[in-house]
Amino acid sequence: MGQAGCKSLSRALFDYKTEKYVIAKNKKVGLLYRLLQVSILTYLVVWVFLVKKGYQDIDTSLQSSIITKVKGVTFTNTSDLGERLWDVADYVIPPQGENIFFIITNLIVTPNQRQETCAESESIPNAVCYEDSDCPPGEPVITGNGVRTGRCLQSGNMQRGTCEIFAWCPVETKSRPEKPLLGKAEDFTIYIKNFIRFPKFNFSKTNVLDTKDRDFLKSCRFGPKNPYCPIFRLGSVVSWTGSNFQEIALKGGVIGIQIEWNCDLDKAPSECNPRYHFSRLDSRIPGNSVSSGYNFRFAKYYRDEAGVEFRTLMKAYGIRFDVMVNGRAGKFNIIPTIINVASGVALMGVGSFFCDLVLIYFIKKSHFYRNKKYEEARSGHQGNGKVNVEQLRDLQTVEA
Repeated sequence: MGQAGCKSLSRALFDYKTEKYVIAKNKKVGLLYRLLQVSILTYLVVWVFLVKKGYQDIDTSLQSSIITKVKGVTFTNTSDLGERLWDVADYVIPPQGENIFFIITNLIVTPNQRQETCAESESIPNAVCYEDSDCPPGEPVITGNGVRTGRCLQSGNMQRGTCEIFAWCPVETKSRPEKPLLGKAEDFTIYIKNFIRFPKFNFSKTNVLDTKDRDFLKSCRFGPKNPYCPIFRLGSVVSWTGSNFQEIALKGGVIGIQIEWNCDLDKAPSECNPRYHFSRLDSRIPGNSVSSGYNFRFAKYYRDEAGVEFRTLMKAYGIRFDVMVNGRAGKFNIIPTIINVASGVALMGVGSFFCDLVLIYFIKKSHFYRNKKYEEARSGHQGNGKVNVEQLRDLQTVEA
């Protein structure tokens, strides 16, 4: 057995396999093969080259810079602030003109706060007390405004009171106004200047019209007919997200402005245009949800004649804008073209392999095609050149 195995192994080492092409006269398999070829060719031409532009080299490493400016003034007259004119320096945070900025539309103002002792707000659950032992001194009030002093302050004959705290007093107690303070801010304008560059192709562009007319930006407004005027009306931006301006101005919210650059550099540079998308990013839950809106607090500090520091606390509601830029650029390159063509040729081979499986395993007379496809030829063995009757019958049956 050992010698026989070694002998067969030595023979197999010196075997040579060569392709043999068999033309199968089978209409079903032939039709299947042509359908696969047409499908693969359609996929290669339509999807790979026309839709996905597989003949192009792609650059997605977009370099971008954003400059923003807001313009507009409004006038208010309230009991806390009196008569006041609001300009950009008052309602835009931060003032540097970055890709993320905030426009104040509503305020709760607590003026003249000083560091002293006072009663904690009754709306803070952790500040409720019935006796002094409920207010351990030195411990901060959770979600409160200051540190407990050890006293429980009760008003009148009520047993329930609130802890005395050391904090900026008086603490904030007012509720949000029912109407936005800057309700007329929807006529403000937002200027968004965007510079982009695709480093692989050394291609740069901006979203501002290249013109020498200095009055262009003073009079134009963004629209479908004027895509290179990056000046947006605030109320229009809010409406494009499907929101109501007065509603978002009252509670606040977050709006995303996405600038998309998809550039085909095989065409003229004028064909590379920005596309804008506006969306509401914060959660909008129907009803009076605690998670809706956007607000934060800040303070302005002063000193009196005696040098004692005091401040005005402001809880600001408003609209936060996040300007995001993305894009890709493509240009013809022979290398991805060759790679995709070669992939298509390889898929053609897969079609042939699939039809071979159908031919030699899944149809009638598959054994006949299998015998014709795989034939063993030995050197020194000569046939008599004759075809026996059974082979002729099989061949006639297959051709029929």
